[in-house]
Amino acid sequence: MSVGMAAPRALYGCDPDRSRGRLFAEPPSRTRSPFRRDCDRVIHSTAFRRLKHKTQVFVFHEGDHYRTRLTHSLEVAQIARALARQLGLDEDLTETLALAHDLGHPPFGHAGERALDKCLKDHGGFDHNAQALRVVTSLEHRYPEFDGLNLTWESLEGIVKHNGPLTERDGAPAGPYRDSGIPIGISDFDQKFDLELWSYASLEAQAAAFADDIAYDAHDIDDGLRAGLFAVDDLKVMPLTEAIIAEIDRHYPNLDDARRGAELVRELISYMIVAVMSEAARRLAEAKPQSADDVRHHHQPLIAFPPDVAEEEAAIKAFLKQHMYRHNRVMRVMAEAEGILFDLFARYQNSPGDLPAEWVEGTERVTDGERARRIGNFIAGMTDRYALVEHQRLFDSTPDLR
Repeated sequence: MSVGMAAPRALYGCDPDRSRGRLFAEPPSRTRSPFRRDCDRVIHSTAFRRLKHKTQVFVFHEGDHYRTRLTHSLEVAQIARALARQLGLDEDLTETLALAHDLGHPPFGHAGERALDKCLKDHGGFDHNAQALRVVTSLEHRYPEFDGLNLTWESLEGIVKHNGPLTERDGAPAGPYRDSGIPIGISDFDQKFDLELWSYASLEAQAAAFADDIAYDAHDIDDGLRAGLFAVDDLKVMPLTEAIIAEIDRHYPNLDDARRGAELVRELISYMIVAVMSEAARRLAEAKPQSADDVRHHHQPLIAFPPDVAEEEAAIKAFLKQHMYRHNRVMRVMAEAEGILFDLFARYQNSPGDLPAEWVEGTERVTDGERARRIGNFIAGMTDRYALVEHQRLFDSTPDLR
């Protein structure tokens, strides 16, 4: 099959006609598959719209051309669908997971996540995957018969497990949760609707996860170049980007830096997609899965970078960490952003009446832990802009974050 042509539906992909269903039974749609319906519900959710004003790396008012969580999610969905189309997977489920993967992120990017994790350290901490699950299972209030979006089992498992199993087969926490334990939001929900935390997720979820990595790497390079944190030629320290830049310069010797950077990003995305496709094809040919459950029960993920490309991708992440995420300008803004969320959390704890009415109701009847988690849910749902407005309303001085 040539690149660009859609593969026929594969046996190892998720079949919407064989979905394990929803927590709350609903009649089927007459016009949409269960997974298309899930995707539409994510797109129409309040949490998805808020991603427009949530930081990717640069705070929303630093410039109109930088990525936000929303534009990043759209770019992840585009790459994920390209992978799904080539592999014969369900594109609607893949798109659902790509669009939903950042719904749990708080304002101000990873700085916001660090701040909320510290604020909630005595109450289970903060985990953006657990928060995304909480958003789609309880925090969205759009339907008369249930809270959340009532997504299919396959969408929920993909949101929770797209980076791999969370537990061993015996239930012991595994991977990133080995030391900290499974986040409360995930463990509590799993008791109501078993997501088989010990198994891998579907190939649709695995495709969305690698699309996220590809989009992050390429588009953070694009934003870093636009912000002037580094130049195109600075990326020559890595063999992969050095080779791509050399090829661009050979074909277009007089190209300006803006177009050189754009061409680099485009070629990098294409290179990584082809690499993932190649490794996935090799692993699938070796494993010969005959169903989505065969994929879940396999001993390793079936979508991955080849080992040499995994090293190249890790080098890109290391470069971005040093030259972008830890750049003095970014670190200063993010430190101030953390301070804003610390201030807000403490204020709402000490003065619950400062919360909106719907979040205040019933706080006098809950435990300290439940109250703290409610405050955490409220802050996690904020956009960058709303967090700044709230801080300006409640405090005499608010950092400008520029």
